[in-house]
Amino acid sequence: MSRSGVPARFEQAGSRVAAPEAVRPRDHSRDRLASSAFQASLFLLDAILITAGLLTAWWAPERLNLFELRSDVNTAELGSAMGIGVIAILVTFTIGGMYRLGRGTSRVDEFYKVCTNLTLGAIFGLTAAVLLLGPEVVISRRVILLGWLLAIIAVAAGRLTHGSVVGSLRSRGLALRRLLIVGTQPTGRLLLDNVQNTPHLGYEVVGFLAHHQTGETPREFAGLPVYGTTMRIAEVTRRHEVDEIIIAPEGVAHNDLLDLVYQLMDLPVNIKIYPDTFRLITNDELSISDLGGLPMVTVRNVGLRAWDRSMKRAMDIAISTGVLIFLSPLLLVVAMLIKLGSRGPVFFVQERVGHDGEPFNLLKFRSMPVDAEDSTGPVFARPNDPRPTRLGRFMRRYSLDELPQFINVFLGEMSVVGPRPERPHFVEQFRQTIPRYMARHREKAGITGWAQVNGLRGDTSIEERTRYDLYYVENWSPLFDIKIIIKTLILIFRDENAY
Repeated sequence: MSRSGVPARFEQAGSRVAAPEAVRPRDHSRDRLASSAFQASLFLLDAILITAGLLTAWWAPERLNLFELRSDVNTAELGSAMGIGVIAILVTFTIGGMYRLGRGTSRVDEFYKVCTNLTLGAIFGLTAAVLLLGPEVVISRRVILLGWLLAIIAVAAGRLTHGSVVGSLRSRGLALRRLLIVGTQPTGRLLLDNVQNTPHLGYEVVGFLAHHQTGETPREFAGLPVYGTTMRIAEVTRRHEVDEIIIAPEGVAHNDLLDLVYQLMDLPVNIKIYPDTFRLITNDELSISDLGGLPMVTVRNVGLRAWDRSMKRAMDIAISTGVLIFLSPLLLVVAMLIKLGSRGPVFFVQERVGHDGEPFNLLKFRSMPVDAEDSTGPVFARPNDPRPTRLGRFMRRYSLDELPQFINVFLGEMSVVGPRPERPHFVEQFRQTIPRYMARHREKAGITGWAQVNGLRGDTSIEERTRYDLYYVENWSPLFDIKIIIKTLILIFRDENAY
């Protein structure tokens, strides 16, 4: 595979494309061995780290004078109980699908799964230890709590490292999965771009299929071959040994989509459908439920009700208070540098549209001269923007200019997480051209948001940002906010759209 993520046999100049039926020989045994090695190494790593966490919880307290163990603790019984606990946790991990190595799983979601399954495993382990060793077995509650905490930290850190190593090996061509994209419309190009921008997922795009149409089928799309229409999907899947198919159902009738899936039912291939139908409703996995045995797909929820708003407000107060107190020295230094570096006020105050369409004054550290928009009027920031000062560029690169917005959060005008607020000038434009744009104002604006942590910041698609904002508004949860905050902290040092 080439550095761009496109199979090298298709990287040719102009419109010249390799013969569509040319197939690179595949080493199945190598791929299977690599996948098995990834799973086995993860299982072994979990076993080692869980054991290390429990042993440390037993060994450390007395040696570090944290607390004393009871004198009647039987070391052999305690060791047996720990062994039972390790086995119970590993069994719980296996049943919970923790060794089915997904591609593209969020690290925050992974941490949540570790916490949930390890807690369940610990409960099962304690129950089994009492049943097998007898109720008289002495296990310190402090050791149990410390072991549980250390095991979670160790396993989460180990899995983070393991995932990075596996991603690096996949990006180098190990254990690749062959991917066929169905759809030669803009959505198909979007899928290809996402795959090429994430080589650590380990996909090799073999090409495209066009949806059945009356016009002429192109021979190539986005630099890759088009193997005909979906009438050949089963044949192409077998011939190219495709592992996974993603369907972009742009303009495709419901019955045609079902027929497409039925053609693949007898083949060992994963099938995914990009939910373009719900483009401005959701962007993640749809919620599946049932109604008296009838399957239902939830495409819209009311995320924040009265109790949820109170909980979110409490989180905002706690976080904003902590940031303003602990980062006050940094805020003072930045303010002094701004004052010394250019003429004008320290803060930049700008009217933005917030909750329920109400305007409020947003605070930022000033990163541009006071007359930056006198000649242009309201414009978006863009790459290589000449307007920021030298200090301003540094602040914007690492989002330091946003820190005063925690004052807005403390005052209740904003939230830590939510749709980014826009100026009235732009809101008036977008509400006339983008469906359901104003629905994003049902909740408070945020310092960071689901759109921003997915790369939609700065001069990016407003339609895409709206789609992500609506998903957040309709699927809020405390865990979702925490996930966005963690992703924001990670992105601060590598966000290419921060300018």
